[in-house]
Parts: sequence; C-alpha cells; structure tokens
Amino acid sequence: MSSPIKCVILDDEILAISYLKLLCEQIENVEVIKAFNDPKIFLKEINTLDCNVCILDIEMPGMNGLQVAELISDSKKIIFTTAYKEYAAEAFDLNVIDYVRKPIKKERLIQAFEKIKEINTNSAKKNFIEWNTNIGKTVIFTQQISYIKTSEIDSRDKEILLKDNSIIVLKNLNFKSLLEMLPSKDFVQINKKEIIAISSIKVFSTSEIVTNIKINHENFLKLHIGESYRNALLEVFGNM
Repeated sequence: MSSPIKCVILDDEILAISYLKLLCEQIENVEVIKAFNDPKIFLKEINTLDCNVCILDIEMPGMNGLQVAELISDSKKIIFTTAYKEYAAEAFDLNVIDYVRKPIKKERLIQAFEKIKEINTNSAKKNFIEWNTNIGKTVIFTQQISYIKTSEIDSRDKEILLKDNSIIVLKNLNFKSLLEMLPSKDFVQINKKEIIAISSIKVFSTSEIVTNIKINHENFLKLHIGESYRNALLEVFGNM
C-alpha cells in the first residue's frame, strides 16, 4: 500500500471546512491532519505539521490562497478550491497540482488526489530530453525550459527558450514527437506553433496567455491560445 496523503485544509468558511473534511475522510489513503480558517495562523503552523498536501481556498478576506501559496515550502503540494469560473494561474509554478471548483464533488476531489499519486509515482522518471541541436547532440533538462516555438527560419526546427533566456534549436523535430518526450504535467501546446511550460504561465484568459517571460523591462511575453487547444489547457488546470 502506498504512503497516505496527509493534507491540511485552509478555508475561511467553517461549513466549507467541515464538508471538505467529510469528503476527504471518505477517500482511501487520504488523511486530514489539521484544518484552518485563518491564513495567518495557517502560515505560522504549516511548516511544523507532518503533511505533504495543502488544500487552499482562493477567495479569502485579508490574504487569498494565491498569496498563501507563494509563502509555502516547495515540499508541500497544493490543491486550490474556488467558487469562480476564472482559472487564476499566478502561482501555478509553486507546486500547484489542481484547481477544484466549488461546490466540490467527491469524484472531482478524488481526481485531484490521483494526480498527486501519479506525480509521486512518476517523480523518478526521466527529466531531460536528448536531441540534435544547433550545438550538436544535447541533453536539455526539462525544468530549465520556459517556452518552445516553431523556428521562423525552418519550420522543421523548434526553438527552446531556457530559464536563463538562452535559446537552443532542436533540429528536424515535430511537435507530436516533442510532446511525447516532455512531461505532460509540465507542458502544454497552446497553438500550432507554440508550447509553453506550465511554470511560465502567469495568468490566462480564453484566448491569451500572459507569461512570466520578460521581453523588456516593462512587458511580458503574451501568447495566443488556439481555439482547438483551449480545452487541453483547461484540463491541465483542473477544468470540470
């Protein structure tokens, strides 16, 4: 039997906490360690608790769930709960596993915990790609990739933007093959010519992504979401 998922709940509404605890108790291998209705008390205690998952409400007075997530250790995985349709993604590079819409259904919560189990199972899988590039055969660690686009010089080639803003060109590789090489939980194709790392998404609407990739001192790279790719993007963010 796999190790239990030990979670902590933060929600400003007592009834919401009680309901969420009840659902968690009905899910095999999930244990609720503690629940909080005050973000400040939560932040004071979270690093002393034996837990690996934090279930955070987004909409709370004073300090919202996104702000709380930014202050949590990377060792804690995060599930957001929200009553709204908007898919806020400002903190998706902070170990956020899923967004679960309220009212929360047990089946949907199970899906979120299954994602965590899958990540734990696959954590030892290969985290790099190896391919011929403009600098020869190259090993590229996937966590260093910010963004990928089709080369304007030769559409058979793909340009990879790394976290340090350097660019590597993958020679003669199509998107289908490239996506099979990349961890599916970390990357998504957003149109015919572009793939984005989830960690590079700052916020998005139905048609546009604002990334955290700076193009100058004041502006960030914006990308168009193709209509036929929208559902795949929403799925990554826990669309119901």
